[in-house]
Amino acid sequence: MTTTPTSPLASEALFAVQQTTPMPPSRRKIKRKTWQTIVWFVVLIVITAVVLYPLVWLLFSTFKPNSEFGQNMGLLPNAPTIDNYVKVMEGIAGVPMWRFFANSLLIAGVSVIGTVMSSALAAYAFARLQFKGLGILFAAMIGTLLLPFHVVIIPQYILFNNLGMVDTYWPLLLPKFLATEAFFVFLMVQFIRQMPRDMDEAAKIDGAGHPRIFWSIILPLIKPALITCAIFSFIWAWNDFLGPLLYLTSPENYPLPIALRLYNDQTSSSDYGATVTASFIALVPILLFFIVFQKFLVDGVATQGLKG
Repeated sequence: MTTTPTSPLASEALFAVQQTTPMPPSRRKIKRKTWQTIVWFVVLIVITAVVLYPLVWLLFSTFKPNSEFGQNMGLLPNAPTIDNYVKVMEGIAGVPMWRFFANSLLIAGVSVIGTVMSSALAAYAFARLQFKGLGILFAAMIGTLLLPFHVVIIPQYILFNNLGMVDTYWPLLLPKFLATEAFFVFLMVQFIRQMPRDMDEAAKIDGAGHPRIFWSIILPLIKPALITCAIFSFIWAWNDFLGPLLYLTSPENYPLPIALRLYNDQTSSSDYGATVTASFIALVPILLFFIVFQKFLVDGVATQGLKG
């Protein structure tokens, strides 16, 4: 077996050819995608840090003594303490914190049930039933989206006052069962209209009426819309300040947004440490509720453009 000797000049020429040979397209594509992925993740991490920083600052501020507010604007407290949590749990105005928390949970929970049920029924009527004045009623419902809440404050207060419902939860909960949230009704109408009517017709042939069609066919198919409605109605009811301030007068009936106001007295000194701590406690249920149901919220947005 003989080998062909390679001269130094031939070796240099072979090396130059290897250096100038272009990289296969697949390798260049993989390398480019790797750098794009790294840059994309770095950008996402920076954006996430910017978005979450206020929440992290709020968390660490709950351990700051009241004397540090206005002086220490940094993230970490100079002298960490849990006195703020002790004061908040003791409550204010003779009412413990757990009572404010329970009031908010009651209002938000019942609001979710009422809003989801009434909006789904109204949406089914607009999307599947044919009756006189359908277009006019639907246009009037959409028109309420342009009507500010402040316009109807006085008429609503006079109505509920004449009914003896002031300082109760009825003014805050009763409208939720009457499909007064036009945004959620419109959202579910769009979901139902995207569904084919074949299943409805098949159910009618089998003898099913509108209640059975609504309960057995429509509701399971609009689950993403129902979850989206539940998330936003819970957040809106939990953060509502004007409604409880208008209708509730007894401290034992106050929800958390009104209770937070009690920690800031303009006529005397304000307890900023307790205010920040109570704000963080009020924020935790919203975060947990959103984290648990955010998958359904994404599914609801993703299926908006799908046709049955």
